[in-house]
Amino acid sequence: MTKDTSFHTVTQKLLDAWLRTTPQAPAKPEDVYRDAVDLLTIKMRLTVIVLDGEDPFGWQLQVVRSSGFASRVLNINKLFANQRIGDFKDRSYMETAVIPRYREVIASQKPSMELVKTRLLGVNIAYERLILPQKAAASKPAWLLTVTNGRFMFNAPEMQAKLDVTDEAVIQLLTEGATAKQIATELGISHRTVEHRLERMKERYGAKNTVHLAAMLVAMHLHRENDKS
Repeated sequence: MTKDTSFHTVTQKLLDAWLRTTPQAPAKPEDVYRDAVDLLTIKMRLTVIVLDGEDPFGWQLQVVRSSGFASRVLNINKLFANQRIGDFKDRSYMETAVIPRYREVIASQKPSMELVKTRLLGVNIAYERLILPQKAAASKPAWLLTVTNGRFMFNAPEMQAKLDVTDEAVIQLLTEGATAKQIATELGISHRTVEHRLERMKERYGAKNTVHLAAMLVAMHLHRENDKS
């Protein structure tokens, strides 16, 4: 796998191959992905969905290329192994983030490209996704091809600490990428005070370091936004 191929390059390769297929001579999945597999980076996954029957929970996931990205938050490769959709561990994820889009692509027999922001087993995730259907003269394609590119996985903190106005300001600047010194200058407080507040928040949230704290706070914000939507 190459390390510098953009997701746009991969999806364009897949789309070009898909466009060359015809409904009169329905293609096999490998006819579409054959020349793109070696372009996938470690954060990309390529999967064929075999549309076996009308019940989406009976459709089969067949992994063509697993992600090479390892995370302590979620074991993506173990979760998205070869299996029936009905056997997937997080049924709610499939019902909200996957099956509805698959149905739309099947009905239209047109590609779908989007940025997905959702929750999987309680973890906030985001990824780019391209879905390609088999072009078929029959009423329904026999398969879908999907390639994804992971963007982030954030686990919201289990503890919800009570923060004052200054803490909230520190958090805002921290998640914008400001250093402790920059935060101190912006808020008109001492560098020592900022560091003390950060240490206190790391203890409250169980963060291992400042980078971990920033990731957890972003996840907490996404968690709240998802609950509102």
